[in-house]
Amino acid sequence: MLDIAGAVEADWPDEGVAAHYGDPVREQRAMSEGQVLVDRSNRGVVRITGQDRLTWLHSLTSQQLERLAPGTTAEALILNPQGQLEHHLTLTDDGTAVWAHVEPGTAPALVAYLDSMRFMMRVEVADVTSEFAVQTLAGPIPPEGGLIRTEQAGSPVSVPLVAEGWAQAVTTNPFGIDVIVKRGDVGMLAATPAGMWAFEAARIAGRVARPGLDTDHKTLPHEVGMIETAVHLNKGCYRGQETVARIHNLGHPPRRLVFLHLDGTADRLPAHGSAIALTDGTEVGFVGSAARHFELGPIGLGLIKRTVPVAATLLADEVAAAQEVIVSPDAGANVRVALRRAAVPPPPAGRKLL
Repeated sequence: MLDIAGAVEADWPDEGVAAHYGDPVREQRAMSEGQVLVDRSNRGVVRITGQDRLTWLHSLTSQQLERLAPGTTAEALILNPQGQLEHHLTLTDDGTAVWAHVEPGTAPALVAYLDSMRFMMRVEVADVTSEFAVQTLAGPIPPEGGLIRTEQAGSPVSVPLVAEGWAQAVTTNPFGIDVIVKRGDVGMLAATPAGMWAFEAARIAGRVARPGLDTDHKTLPHEVGMIETAVHLNKGCYRGQETVARIHNLGHPPRRLVFLHLDGTADRLPAHGSAIALTDGTEVGFVGSAARHFELGPIGLGLIKRTVPVAATLLADEVAAAQEVIVSPDAGANVRVALRRAAVPPPPAGRKLL
């Protein structure tokens, strides 16, 4: 969709898709008022087929997937032996295959790991990123579960989300729906386009962490609120489970995700990965994502030490910031993670989109 007039390509980690189409503030406002089309075709797409696919994925990931109903969205994590985040998958099963989309550039490593764990299981794993792409309709889901797409004849028509092989799979996200389509169909949805600036501003305002931006190689699920969305606490063994269980039942994670209300008088946003410090200069964490929101002004997400007082004023890359609790300092030890979401309400749990 970079061939649309006014399109400006995004920087890392979203190279290859549009940051905006000439007016990011208008695009943010349009996203808050109705559905917009966000090109996220830079995301990786993985397809897993075979009779044992759900049982096998259940054994490897943090999520309960053995009885995943066709058309239902699930989030799942692959952790390392220390319980630290390696991969985040948004997935659905269409009755014959599991479709998953992942952060840009991570599909090859994910497929390599999955292939190494097949053993005698009846599964096949393929990186199909070159064939299929993710398109996101951000905003309220149509009540009939349909999309408006543009036919080649040029007349818009409402069609089911998965019909005649056009949309390969559909998953939900906190802001709407993700549609996996053939790359030749990218941009075929008849909706107002909005770039990644608008989507990321809404994500940050919604207090949703993004792996790779708001995490590092040491991040634990409890630290960034993924314990509620991507971890099933009563399932069987998987790699990294011991750490998850120990924190949940006995202790607390060493860090916590915070929302940053940044000083609006600064003429810049904090750089990704820059230090978060107390006003006395003591470093206590790092900046993940930052954006300018059309209503909230400059905002961001940060990962800081759990012991930092919740009322402490912070300096994010030397920009003054008031913190707002996303993950409670008391997370773990059988205390429910307190997440505060301020975005488009997610669809009902377990809703099938067919």
